[in-house]
Amino acid sequence: MMLRNTARRLRQRGILGLNQRNRDFVMRYNPRHLYPLVDDKLRTKRLAAEYDVPTPPLFATFENEHQVREIADTLSDIQDFAMKPARGAGGDGILIAMARRGDRFRRAKGNWVGFEDLAYHASNILSGVYSLGGQNDVAMVEHRVQPDSLFEAISFGGVPDVRIIVLKGYPVMAMVRLPTQQSDGKGNLHQGAIGAGIDLETGRTLHGVWGNERTRIHPDTESVLAGVAIPDWEVFLLLAARCYEMTGLGYLGVDIVLDRKLGPLLLELNARPGLNIQIANDAGLATRCKRVEAETAMRAPDQRVAVIREIFGAIHVAHAV
Repeated sequence: MMLRNTARRLRQRGILGLNQRNRDFVMRYNPRHLYPLVDDKLRTKRLAAEYDVPTPPLFATFENEHQVREIADTLSDIQDFAMKPARGAGGDGILIAMARRGDRFRRAKGNWVGFEDLAYHASNILSGVYSLGGQNDVAMVEHRVQPDSLFEAISFGGVPDVRIIVLKGYPVMAMVRLPTQQSDGKGNLHQGAIGAGIDLETGRTLHGVWGNERTRIHPDTESVLAGVAIPDWEVFLLLAARCYEMTGLGYLGVDIVLDRKLGPLLLELNARPGLNIQIANDAGLATRCKRVEAETAMRAPDQRVAVIREIFGAIHVAHAV
């Protein structure tokens, strides 16, 4: 009885559950043959270039062991970078080189690695150690995102990113994912990062979610999460909206980083975005998605953004500030 009552209350609040997400949105709006466009970060990056969607600049790719053996020459002029698997998930397999001294690179944790270490890591990526399903992979070396100082007070190491859920090209919910000491500087909520909701109209942060619990402060910095205004918020929303035309996928999680020099950059896309974003916003995705599904007019991305800010702009969490 208690479970039935809880389920009824969640439905009344418009909370989207996993089964409903898969049935009504993922399966309905995301043709499976298009999944490789977002499951493979290299394909996503190349597709984004065709649509003039900015991403972290790509320095090099390693697709076979012969290329790995040439890693010292390939990276000869690069001072800092991020090496990652094209088909990885959850931040696994990402190696960040913060600075260079001769032929050695300082990692985020402070230890130094040489080209032999980098070659070993690239080989592991190629063999599928970090990829979905253990399939053969490609090692990407790209620009190391330097997060805007805006997030320093509410983040611990790593690079915060903004997750925007997009339905039929309409942004419907957003949050910023903030690394913690527990998450080892990663923005993955399942590894201990914090998600702070974002008001769609103003771009200001709301309260946060840590695990499945709400929180008002960052556990490491002890700073209040709410009230941080994300600059160029219109650019974030427009970038997310444009990913609908770019991929053909109707239900997406769009992850965007704010680089201190390059501005908002598309980091990656997710065809099966998680649901904790609802806790961070104290709002249900089902309610918002239903409202968007009622929109039948054909609109350009900027028009969709204007509509969504008008529809959901008045939604604020009373106790978030």
